[in-house]
Amino acid sequence: MSIAVKRVYDPAAATDGYRVLVDRLWPRGLKKEDAGLDAWTKELAPSSMLRKWFGHDPARWESFRHRYASELDAAAEFWQPLVTKASRRRITLLYGARDEDHNNAVALKNYLDAQLKAREGH
Repeated sequence: MSIAVKRVYDPAAATDGYRVLVDRLWPRGLKKEDAGLDAWTKELAPSSMLRKWFGHDPARWESFRHRYASELDAAAEFWQPLVTKASRRRITLLYGARDEDHNNAVALKNYLDAQLKAREGH
């Protein structure tokens, strides 16, 4: 099916499918009951060290993506279930960052899309 990315602060929609928060820290000012989550997979978030190094600096984006992918390579047990779900239904990766283009959910989506294509043999 597909993988989407959305800010966790945006309202949930029926078209979101399976909603999973992929941040290590809970988003500020958001009540858990208002998040509309199906899961919170902190294990898929970048390490604290990588997150702090990146600091949402667009100049570090490409390096961040490569370092994050290396971390994800070692965490297959956490992302493989999402790839399986995405092959059957839509999933939406939720994040709290303000930058919609340079955040871990965008990088994770790219990584998972590549895994999904590899699984499907494309």
